[in-house]
Amino acid sequence: MDAIEALKTRRSVRSYKSDPVSREVIADIVDCGRLAASAINIQPWEFVVVTDQTMRSRIADATDHGKHIAEAAVCVAVFCKEGAYYLEDGCAATQNILVAARAHGLGSCWVAGDRKAYTGEIAKLLGAPADYKLVSLIAIGHPVQADEPPKRPLEEVLHWEKF
Repeated sequence: MDAIEALKTRRSVRSYKSDPVSREVIADIVDCGRLAASAINIQPWEFVVVTDQTMRSRIADATDHGKHIAEAAVCVAVFCKEGAYYLEDGCAATQNILVAARAHGLGSCWVAGDRKAYTGEIAKLLGAPADYKLVSLIAIGHPVQADEPPKRPLEEVLHWEKF
């Protein structure tokens, strides 16, 4: 699948089959996150891949809108070292991971991290250093079905020269 198709067909998936995802595919997906744009090329990110069912369930239980993490084959936690642009950088890495998962034929869903009440609990569960902030949790797996929720049409959101 080419990049444009992956970008245009990526959707949030919250229901997964029990099929595993290979370590090679997971590593390739995370590598795409590693290659994201980064302010001043700081690259503040660290990625924790969680495939253990018990740990994924603990993470899911801690979240308010991430219960589907428990049924996904993989959860990728994106942490960034605190700094002026950690959130932007971590979000860029997260988006790359979402698109890479789609390019591999997988479903994914971004679950908020930064500024959520559970970030400290998840950071502790995953052994993150104190100077790293949880930016996102990403559920990844084989989708039960590919939902196609409507997106706003281009002509509704595109403005030329001024708003």
